[in-house]
Amino acid sequence: MPNTCSTPVHPLSPPEIVTAALPEDERIWVPQAPGVWFRPLMLNTVQGGWCNLLRVRKAGVLSRHRHPGPVHGYVIKGSWRYLEHDWVAMAGDYVFEPPGETHTLVVDGAVEEMVTFFNISGCMYYVDEAGAHTGFEDVFTKIDMCAAHYEKVGLGADYLKQFIR
Repeated sequence: MPNTCSTPVHPLSPPEIVTAALPEDERIWVPQAPGVWFRPLMLNTVQGGWCNLLRVRKAGVLSRHRHPGPVHGYVIKGSWRYLEHDWVAMAGDYVFEPPGETHTLVVDGAVEEMVTFFNISGCMYYVDEAGAHTGFEDVFTKIDMCAAHYEKVGLGADYLKQFIR
């Protein structure tokens, strides 16, 4: 009998994830900075990447960073841009970020709320204006942030296990 979508290809395959991307429970959003949250969708410990929603409810420069691997984004709500480019990513736009490029994410003042889906390969490597390393985030720092937040808001640290693969 051929495999169907309802049966895994291999018994060691991880289970699929099906969840409401935009949750009703605000506690699922993990604070990252003032006015900035992320919502984990999948935390890939095998390949070292993650999928999440980024939500911003403030205007201004968020971060200057680069990635060792490609990043894919899809803007769900609002808009944002990079200081280093002349385009603006609007709701409905797909964004591809090539590995190694430094970019500075900006949300302009007219934007009330921005929500973007990101599929990130590798880490986020933060740099200053001269390109010097100032910090990083990877799937494991994301897991730590989620566990601490979910414990603090009453969901329990184990809540995030549903997103780990």
